Order: sequence, then C-alpha cells, then structure tokens
Amino acid sequence: MKYIQVNLALFLLVFILPINIMAQSGRGTVNGSLTDSLKNAIAFANIQVKGLKLKTTSDKSGKFTLNDVPAGNRTIRVSITGYNNQEQQLLVNTDQVSTIDFTLTEANADLHEVIVSASRRAESLAQTPSSVTVLTAKDIATQSIISPNLANILSYSVPGLGASTNQTGNSGQTLRGRNVLVLIDGIPQSTPLRAGGRDIRSIDPSVIERVEVIKGATAIYGNGAEGGLINYITKKANTGKSFGGYSQIGLTGNLKGDSTIGYRATQQFYGKVEQFDYVVSGMFEKTGVFRDAEGLVISPEYGLGETKSYNGFAKIGYDITAKQRLELMYNYFSSRQDSRYVTKAGVYGESPAIGVAGNRLGVDEGTRFNHNANLQYSNREIFGHTDLTANLYFQDFYTIYSNSTSFYEGGQSAITSTKKGARVNLNTPFRLRPLVPMQINYGLDLMNDKTAQNLVDGRSWVPKMNMVNFAPYFQASANLFTDLTLKAGARAENINIDVDDFNTLATGANGAGSIAVKGGALNYNALVFNAGARYSKFKFFNPFISYAQSFSVFELGRVLRAAESNTLAQLETKPIIVNNYEGGFSSTIGKFNLSAAYYYSTSKLGANLLEVNGKYISQRIPEEVYGYEIQADYQLLESLTIGGNYAKVEGKGDVDNDGKFDGPTDVYLNTTRIPPAKTTAYVKYSGLKNLLIDVNWMRIGSRDRFKPNASGKYLIGEGPVKAFDLFNIAASYQLIPSLKANLGIENLLNKSYYPSISQFYGSGINYVRGNGRRFNLSIGYAF
Repeated sequence: MKYIQVNLALFLLVFILPINIMAQSGRGTVNGSLTDSLKNAIAFANIQVKGLKLKTTSDKSGKFTLNDVPAGNRTIRVSITGYNNQEQQLLVNTDQVSTIDFTLTEANADLHEVIVSASRRAESLAQTPSSVTVLTAKDIATQSIISPNLANILSYSVPGLGASTNQTGNSGQTLRGRNVLVLIDGIPQSTPLRAGGRDIRSIDPSVIERVEVIKGATAIYGNGAEGGLINYITKKANTGKSFGGYSQIGLTGNLKGDSTIGYRATQQFYGKVEQFDYVVSGMFEKTGVFRDAEGLVISPEYGLGETKSYNGFAKIGYDITAKQRLELMYNYFSSRQDSRYVTKAGVYGESPAIGVAGNRLGVDEGTRFNHNANLQYSNREIFGHTDLTANLYFQDFYTIYSNSTSFYEGGQSAITSTKKGARVNLNTPFRLRPLVPMQINYGLDLMNDKTAQNLVDGRSWVPKMNMVNFAPYFQASANLFTDLTLKAGARAENINIDVDDFNTLATGANGAGSIAVKGGALNYNALVFNAGARYSKFKFFNPFISYAQSFSVFELGRVLRAAESNTLAQLETKPIIVNNYEGGFSSTIGKFNLSAAYYYSTSKLGANLLEVNGKYISQRIPEEVYGYEIQADYQLLESLTIGGNYAKVEGKGDVDNDGKFDGPTDVYLNTTRIPPAKTTAYVKYSGLKNLLIDVNWMRIGSRDRFKPNASGKYLIGEGPVKAFDLFNIAASYQLIPSLKANLGIENLLNKSYYPSISQFYGSGINYVRGNGRRFNLSIGYAF
C-alpha cells in the first residue's frame, strides 16, 4: 500500500506538475463587458491587467478584449472618470477565452449620477458642464410619504425652483426666474403657445423612476425651456422576475376639522417573460376638504381639496436582439375637483379667503385628461459604432379653469393642446487622436402642436394655433487629458404657426368691444448654440463653465386674446432668445459633498407679466436674471445624514432700453417670475432597526420690491412676500420584508401661513392660506 502511495506521488511530481506549470506559463484571452447601475453600456473605459503593461479600452457597446494575457490568476482593473474604480480576480487558462463582466457604480452617487436629459444620451454628471438635480426613485418615494403632489416634491428637492402653490396649477413656480419645460419621457407637457400652468402636476409620482432637472436655458428639447427643463422618466420593468408587483393603500387628512379624510390606492404589476418585459400601474386618489392651521376651509379656487385623481400607466418592451429594442409607453392622468364650497374673498394682508358651503357655478375644474403615448425603437449599433434612438409620440391635454369675470358675462375657459411628434437621435463615438475620445450626437425633431383656449359655453377666447416645428441639431463632446470634458453644439429652429381669423371676446352687450382680427402665418428661424467645459480629475474640486441659449415662441395666446389691432402682423409676437452664462463646481471631501453655481441670463425681449386696466399683458422689454445656488450634505454617522440647499434669484427689466438696468424707469421683474429666496434642510436617520426617519425644513424668504398703486392696491405679482418656515416629517417602518408602513406629516408644527402666490397676487380673492397639519398614512406590500 505504501509502495502504491509513493509511486502515485512520484507520478504526480514527474508528470502532472510539469504539465500544470507549462499550462500556467501559456497565454489566454479575456473578453468582458462594462455597464453602469442602469444597465447602460460604458464606452471608452480603461482596462488593464494589474502588474502588466496589457491595456485596452471598451468599445461603444461596453465590450473589450485583452489578448495574450499570461495564464494564471490575474487582476483586471477598470477605471473611467465619473465611476468608482473596480478590480476583479480572474483565472486565465492557456489557449482559452475567459469572460468577466463589470457593473460600475457612479462615483459619489449623490452628486455623480448617470443622466440622459442634458445631451439626450446617457452620460455621467461628472462630465456634464451644467447644473443638474437628479431625484432618484428613493427620493421620490420618501417625499411622496409626506405628499404625492409633484409640485411639493420638486419644491423641496430642486434649488432654484419656486415654492409650490398648493393649487392645481404651478403659475409662479418658475425655474431660475424663467419658464420651465416639463417632459414625460421627453414628451413636452408644457403649452408655451398658451401657458396653462398645469404641466408640473401632469403625472403621478408612483410611476416615475427618476426626475432629471437641467437648470439654465437649454434648447436640447426645443421650445419653452428658458429656465431649464424637468424630465419625468417613467418606470421600467423589474426584469428579475416573470411576475411581481406592489400594492399600496392609504388615508390622508387634516388633523383639525371635519370632512378632511381622503384615501389613495396604487397597484402595480411588472416582470419579464423571455424577450418581453412589462410594467402596468393604476392609481386612484380622493382628497377630503383641505383646511388651514385654524381649521378653516381653504378656498376651493384652483384648490386641491375634494379632488379625484386618476393615473393609468403601461410600458411594454420587446428585445428584438441583444442590440435592438422596441418599447411602447402610455400614461393617462386626470384630476378633477368637485367641491361643496364656494370662495368667500378675504381682505388682503388681514384675513384669508376661505370656503363656505354653497353650490359652485359651472362645471368641475381641473385636468379632464392628459394622454401621453411614446413608441421608441433603439439600436445600439445600427451601422459601424453608431447607435440610434427613434421616437413617435402623442400628447392630448384638456384642462378647465375657474370662472373668470375679465370679459362680458364671464365664464369658464379650457385649454386644449394636442402634440404629435417624431424624433431621430444618433450617437457616434470615435477617436480624434489615440488619446482623445469623442462623441457626436445629431438628429432631427419634428413636432405639430395645436393649442386653443375656448370657453366652456362655446365662445372662443384664443383661436386655434397650429404650430409645426422642424429642428435639426448637433452636439459634440471630447475628453482631453482624460479628465477635461469639452462640449459644444447647435440647434436650428424653424417654426411656422398658422392662426385663423378670429374675434376677441366682447366687453359689453351685442358684441361691444370685440375686435375682428385677420389671422395669418408666423414664421420663426433661429440658430442657438451651447458650449461648456468640466474638469473632473479631483473629487475635492470638480468645476464647470457653460454658455447656452434657448429659443421660445412668446406666449402667443395671451397676445391674441388681448389684441387691440385688427391684423396678426400688427401684434408683438417676437420670440424669446435667452443667453445663459454659468459657472459652478462640485466637491467631495470624505463624507462631505458640496456643489454651487452662479448664473447670469439675458434676453433682448422678455415677458414680464403686468396688469393693465384689468387685463393681463406681457411687458416686452430687455431682461437680466441672475442668482446662485448652494447644495451640501454630510454623513455624520453611518445612520445619520444631514443636508440642504439655498437658492437666491433676482431679475430686472430695462424699460428705457438703454442697455443698462439701473435707470430711474427700469424695474424689478415681479414675483410671478422671480421667486423669493428659498432654503431647505433635512435630517435622515436610520439608526433604529427597520425604521427610517426623514425630517425636512423649508424657509421661503421675503421679497418686497414694489409699492401699491394710487388706490392703495398691489398689481399682480407685486404684493410683498413675508418669510415663513415649514417642517415636514416622513417615517417608514419595514414590518416584514414584503410589508412596509409609512407615515408622513405635512406642516408638522401646524404653522398658519400664506404661500408665496397668495401674497404676491395682492388681492383678497387670492389671499389663501396654506395647509394646516396634514397626515398621509399608508401601507405597501411588495410581491
């Protein structure tokens, strides 16, 4: 027996060990792939076999190959700006192909997100020369515990965005003092031809995966983004299971006063079956009576109390091949108020407008429907290394407003807007020189927008405006010295608008005051540019500078309905071109994150809203808007994080058009445009098992720039805004792995306050208090 063991050992030593040594001294091949946390391919990353001079870079689809790798245990290292470096061990065998896959995490996930909205392609924020705020699904879910109103969620989360109005609309909730373009998966929700202020609250947060806010003028998605854009990116299917879902039910209400209880229910299903993936969602919410801190019924005028809201969503995807995908999205949103109260006007500066029992005249207010559909085809390598994304989209929107008395016999108006569009976007990477990777984005946007504003009784207030927009664009980016990103691009806008002959609304009986206006065609052409740079070598200081233009058709509907000339050609309809200059930085020092930006924007013709003889008109004068933003967070403990932001904006108009803004006739832009300073802060604590607590504070500063008129009244937008503070809290407790209970308290200290819009409107009918202490209790089950 011992003889056999000795001979076996000799056999292993003489024959097997040399063979093994010979095998390990050979060479093999390593194939791999790189993706980010969103499963997007990462191109031009650096791949190296640690300790050797073997290097390569990933291609457009995130693939790489390393040839002639010495056999044995090897460490493969991956690095690229904006992502955390990663290393993995791999056994390389002689004359064999070994495979390895990397999923890279964004460096500093709070500040360096992968975004798609800034350039219409996936890119790291660390390489984006723009101010961007990203709300993740977790951020949205946490804020939704307090309130599912998107206007509230964004107000607390986005520096530079005005405070929520606590109304159905978002008039006055500007971004950096200018209009913002709102999108759902890139589909425009805003109605710039006749701004209705219903675009921020146009979808339910339960179906949003993330929100990307690009701040500062941009033309990347076309008309209407003078202050930036907000892109709601809808949820994708959970492809880890063939069938799963989430159910949530909850109660809402004020903690003072009766009839305030409401309820909300959400149901979602999702999964992946072979090449198909899907997500389907439905939401219904009914709110009770909204009351202020004293228990008084809040005025129902454009209110959110006694409202029924619906949201239906579906997204179906089909992977044609590994590189080709077809995806269809549809979303329906509706929010209608049916109140048992009528408004009793308050006394401006003294007592609030409230709701008193009564029958409201007219039909229910609110958005009857907002349909959005998007068909998208993508090909990650349609030819060469070029990828393609092509979209066909459709939006149909209809909303009804409160009764207006600004014309004869008064009445309710409704805005209708239908958009049809097609987009083609191509992206081609290449190397200008061996060490200068570049990408070019280029494509074409086509859109037809038909918008009108009619009265519910059939009279026309704003005739149908038929706009056709044709816009090719080009965007290039280059990475110099690995860490310096340069970007530049241009977009050529061609817009044609047809307006039929129409009559303005009468101001008296028998058509008195009505003006017959001959319609016609308007044509706009413009070439807008952008350029920027960002240096991202050092985490402690990641600076950027940028210049960007936006092009917007001035709100034509407001001009038409107030026309005092009998031909379209005599009306002031020149567009708004904004030039935005900006510089900023982000920093990470240990567990401390900081970002800041300063901006200055100009436009030769602005749109300062004025009230003249009871009519709202826009003052077309040169404008300058400027301000700064600061955002910071710090992880004090593993379970405790604090953070917040501060934003200040100001704006002036050059009335005498002398190129300066400090003359005796020059004016500050009113507060419908320029929001008061806003400060927010939060504390997040997860130190107790299964319990998460998030406390928020927001302070709206004062703004007092204007004097009352000769009769002692403030014109629209000129009322002084007094500062106020609000505290909210969100708590979430994981009962079991699949069951979670949530409790949110809005206005925790039951503060009696007037939102900014209630103050700056300067009238008794609009002098409405904000919500008193409200709760939102829900329970969610995942399966």
